[in-house]
Amino acid sequence: MTNPANPFRYFDSSPEVIRLVVMMYVKSPLSLRNVEDLLFERGIDICHEAVRLWWNRFGPMFAAEIRKKRVDRMRAHTHWRWHRLALHFRPGHDQQRTLQ
Repeated sequence: MTNPANPFRYFDSSPEVIRLVVMMYVKSPLSLRNVEDLLFERGIDICHEAVRLWWNRFGPMFAAEIRKKRVDRMRAHTHWRWHRLALHFRPGHDQQRTLQ
């Protein structure tokens, strides 16, 4: 079985920077130029067109990874159960009713 090709191989930036840029653009309501300005303040000099290119190219890949992790996490917790709840129906009384 061959390993899939690295999707970041043609880019000069590191995969961590590309992931940071794409997630920053997706998670927050920022424009492409706002992301460019925020990254420039952090010492990363990129163009807003690079943000757009990376979002178009790597956004679906990152979304698939997040979706897969979410599904795996949900499948890992299939052993949960309902717990008994004790509710007071009238304040100030000692009567309780247990739901099953």
